[in-house]
Amino acid sequence: MLNYFRFIVFLVVLGCKEESTPSKMKVRPNILFIAVDDLRNELGAYGSIAKSPNMDALAVEGILFTHHYVQVPTCGASRHALLTGYRPSKPIHLSNNAIAEELSGKSENSIPETFIHRFKQVGYHTVGIGKISHSADGYVYGYEEPVSEKRELPHSWSELLFDAGKWETGWNAFFGYANGENRQSLNKQVKPYEAGEVEDDGYPDGLTVNLALSKLKELKKKEKPFFMGVGFFKPHLPFNAPKKYWDLYDREEIPVSDNPGIPENVNLASLHESGEFNQYALGDEKAGLGASVSDAYAKKLRHGYLASISYIDAQIGKLRQELKRLELDENTIIVIWGDHGWHLGDQRVWGKHTLFENALKSTLIIKTPYAEHHHKKVDAIVESVDLYPTLLELSDIPLNHKVDGESLLPLMVSDDSKDQGTAYGYFKNGISLRTPDYRLTKYFRDEEPVIELYDHSGDSPEDKNIAAERPEIVQRLIPVLEEGEWWVPMRQ
Repeated sequence: MLNYFRFIVFLVVLGCKEESTPSKMKVRPNILFIAVDDLRNELGAYGSIAKSPNMDALAVEGILFTHHYVQVPTCGASRHALLTGYRPSKPIHLSNNAIAEELSGKSENSIPETFIHRFKQVGYHTVGIGKISHSADGYVYGYEEPVSEKRELPHSWSELLFDAGKWETGWNAFFGYANGENRQSLNKQVKPYEAGEVEDDGYPDGLTVNLALSKLKELKKKEKPFFMGVGFFKPHLPFNAPKKYWDLYDREEIPVSDNPGIPENVNLASLHESGEFNQYALGDEKAGLGASVSDAYAKKLRHGYLASISYIDAQIGKLRQELKRLELDENTIIVIWGDHGWHLGDQRVWGKHTLFENALKSTLIIKTPYAEHHHKKVDAIVESVDLYPTLLELSDIPLNHKVDGESLLPLMVSDDSKDQGTAYGYFKNGISLRTPDYRLTKYFRDEEPVIELYDHSGDSPEDKNIAAERPEIVQRLIPVLEEGEWWVPMRQ
């Protein structure tokens, strides 16, 4: 939350660095917005063993947000909140169909459909490549249907591009294997991982980056500033990546989860049986709440997740290098955003779709050309809805309507960002509040307990619900949680 102290700090910094701030720009910056599917805080910059040198370098050069939380732990709903700047306010906002139902097919009006639309309104050339909204290629159609001509975001993009390659459609590519088959074509008789003997463009994300590199050359010649959205599929299931990225890791050195058990004092209704993961019918073992998968299989799956991250990191490295070669980096803001987290066997779950830290916390890196934003780490609690006002303010674009997020610029110029902020998450008929020291979750259901409290004042994982032990903390935080309960009509 923006408080008085942060506001004063922001004004002071503006006064001291007037010549280099966004509000004094003669030319608006370009934006390269990179969405990475299912990317939790699993980068070297966050302390992981992941080999991610390109994203790590951007984190060092720019700003690494260590406590960024999405609004909803599922792809489409998370992206709806990000793009509109609104937290969920009705049931469809918790669904992967949120964007298709709420934005697609609607007429243009004074309130932009997304922050991308707002950039377009003020003269930006906007290009979407890959998965930025929920659909793999930005068009509305089912997994096994032909590609339609109906855009998920009808007013946001000047150009909407995708190269489906041998997979032929966006959704086939999203679930694609190296031989050109996909999860649908093989009736889910597939493994949840693959180390393909292919080059980078042997999987769809390699084609996506090739398209983006080609488009950057064109955009260099335009007089307009640009907003380019590049959406990568991995590390979303299946964990498919060229074998050379698997070879970066010694599987024996890959750790299993430090929190593999069911948390104490919770109902199993707060978790799930890893249904999305178990759709891959040829997996070595089935996951479930009854028992953890073997350590050997957990290491194999984590190996695939890490290899997928390294694959995407290499594609981001190509974009970063091309920006520098074209001398576009001097006036381009780069954002790397993970659409939610992922349980890698944590709390006995493989997947997202919970209100636990593992599913709601994701990667956020912002690299700007401005000196006051270099070499920083922000430890405050921030939310995905904050990116809408942040990107507009960074680009000196007026925000003409109210959104739920708050600009991150005060945090980006402050030297003290600890012990600040709150974040709200919504799913499973519940609402979760994250503060610097605690996570409080309240469910609207019959199964008890309906209140969960987790201590984050130290390094403890969410392995024990302490709500019954610390009623005074619950009582103190409930009013803050209830500030987000304008969504109560969403109860089903």
